[in-house]
Amino acid sequence: MHPDSGQTTSIWMDTASVPSYPALSSSIETGVCIIGAGIAGLTTAYLLATQGQRVIVIDDGQIGSGETSRTTAHLSNEIDDRYFEIARVHGEDGARIAASSHTAAIDFIESFVREHHVECDFRRIDGYLFLAEGDTQDVLDDELEAARKAGVSVEKVDRAPFATFETGPCLRFPNQARFHPLAYLSAMAEAVVRSGGRIHCGSHVTSTEAKDGRITVTIESPAVQVTADALVVCTNSPINDLMAMHTKQAPYRSYVVAARVPRGSVTDALYWDTEDPYHYVRLQTTATGDEYHELIVGGEDHKTGQESDMEERFRHLERWARERFPFIADFPYHWSGQVQEPADLLAFIGRNPGDENVYVCTGDSGMGMTHGTMAGLIISDLIAGRENPWAKLYDPSRISINYGALKEFVKGNANVGVMYTEWLRPLNGDSPDALARGEGKVTRRKGHPVAVYKDETGTLHEMSAVCPHLKCIVHWNALEKSWDCPCHGSRFDAYGTVFTGPAVSSLEPVAAEEKPSRRD
Repeated sequence: MHPDSGQTTSIWMDTASVPSYPALSSSIETGVCIIGAGIAGLTTAYLLATQGQRVIVIDDGQIGSGETSRTTAHLSNEIDDRYFEIARVHGEDGARIAASSHTAAIDFIESFVREHHVECDFRRIDGYLFLAEGDTQDVLDDELEAARKAGVSVEKVDRAPFATFETGPCLRFPNQARFHPLAYLSAMAEAVVRSGGRIHCGSHVTSTEAKDGRITVTIESPAVQVTADALVVCTNSPINDLMAMHTKQAPYRSYVVAARVPRGSVTDALYWDTEDPYHYVRLQTTATGDEYHELIVGGEDHKTGQESDMEERFRHLERWARERFPFIADFPYHWSGQVQEPADLLAFIGRNPGDENVYVCTGDSGMGMTHGTMAGLIISDLIAGRENPWAKLYDPSRISINYGALKEFVKGNANVGVMYTEWLRPLNGDSPDALARGEGKVTRRKGHPVAVYKDETGTLHEMSAVCPHLKCIVHWNALEKSWDCPCHGSRFDAYGTVFTGPAVSSLEPVAAEEKPSRRD
């Protein structure tokens, strides 16, 4: 991303150094090419490399620099969308598989940490689900019954272990966990390389093509290619096709603050409430002897590109946190991340629809650390020709005929349809010259939507406001200094360079004759 983009910084980015790997400089052949060096891509690469497969990982950023660096790193087998909903859509067998797969993902992370002696603050802790204001105990009772049927260890207790506010009855889920995601991924990247895998960062993929049983992945600069027997796309939102997965899920922004709290003032656990969108809370402990820990609080989700009150959402989170934890000293970190919400509540992990040797991991539903780990376990089995007991449930080709899932599918795609009507709306407002430094807006020139950004020097940068994926008009994200697509979640920095798919190309420059040079 351009250094003037103003993107927020998570606590993980600020407290970990990741290993550096060079860009791919020449064409290469391999067994498996993996796009994405986040938790899904590196877990898959590690498992395949340790099984003797030839593996290469490609990323246009650095290790974990995508959504893995923007997680809150809850490791939980209590599913955000609730087991009673999973059972309603996928049946009780589906709920049991979901429970066992998430449990196995946490166990895998713990095993890797122990085997490789990884210093990543991994710890087993309890998780607590408590009621939001106005919700009744029926929600807890339904989840208690459904989670137990799914095989999850859970009990109802009188209250969560907060000293400063009363939650009332809640559910306790023992044996959850938390960790530092970038410290963990740094160790995993090194393990991939030790096992014979290759990692190349700073290498932007512009296209993928499957032909005659082989995959060709084209890198932008330098213009080189990776030829592979199999392709694994772990880019949060798949970049390998236009439509197959993008109609089945919707992108959301989620917001996070980290507060300094006195050491020992909050019990080390995971916490969630039942509000919609819900709040999620955890502690990040600091070194022994430090006076403060960091209390991480997230929530305030909305569809990507469809709201503009980002700073107000941070204020809501701060207010919510201070009301419950009055001893908060300050809020040194504020950041946001992007999650994919599947219409039928479960991730899509496995073969890409219509392809034999292309695999995807998407639809994390806010549980990216466990879903990404599960992706490695499932996809490595599929590539090796082994049966996997979870593969059918998470199959990207599945069609859920449940009424609730169909309703969400129709609702989500209707929302996308509404976004396309922006082509018909006038784009009025002040002249781009009136923009403050560091701000952007969409205007029209000769009927065409133009994205205009004024940098900190006062220079205007103008580019097409049309997302190259499926031609939606992008919106300005004032918090992250980015152009966000409200249809399928592609994101571009302030200067139009793509950094989040499904788009793989940047916003088109405005023709020179239409782009006057202005500076305030």
